Amino acid sequence: MRWLRHSLGIAICWFIIVGLGLAQGSASGKTPAGAADAAYIAKALSAAPPGVAKGAGVARIDKDGKMQTLRESKNGFTCLVMAGNIMCADANSMAFFDAVAKKQAPPTKLGLAYMLRGDQGASNTDPSSPKKTADNHWVVTGPHLMIVGAGVKDLGLPDSAEADPSKPYLMWPNTPYAHAMIPVSGGSAHATAATAGSETKDQKK
Repeated sequence: MRWLRHSLGIAICWFIIVGLGLAQGSASGKTPAGAADAAYIAKALSAAPPGVAKGAGVARIDKDGKMQTLRESKNGFTCLVMAGNIMCADANSMAFFDAVAKKQAPPTKLGLAYMLRGDQGASNTDPSSPKKTADNHWVVTGPHLMIVGAGVKDLGLPDSAEADPSKPYLMWPNTPYAHAMIPVSGGSAHATAATAGSETKDQKK
């Protein structure tokens, strides 16, 4: 999607993203860095269901473009906040979107990413389109998960440019970057539970 294209273009790491800037110290009257990190972590984890968020890592890019690992991953998933979107993805799916960003041949391995907060929208026909136009078939999808890999084209999902985001569909059909978009119900509830679980852990530390 367009925000992944921009953020993954920052560096070659599988998890290169646009994140929140570091907060200044309390001497300046701003939120202490520790509290800012805790808030960011809770927000990032809200992209995934509790079972995934529990062991997921959290990453962020600082204002100088350097990647920070705020929490190590124990299950292969890493969560992040980027340009208003919140996502939690495995290594295979991020390798896929990295290929999109670099306009390279995508990997064929199955990958999974969660966006239980929904997204800000993207063109369904042009992976490089930065914004909505009259003819680029812009689509905004609510809480969903994404499946990438060579096998998604055989799932029999609708592949029309005019996607119905309330039902499963193939994004970027007829391109090497086609991937499955699977809307899920109860996305907000899952995200709230994940956030609450993370906040509870932070309070115990």
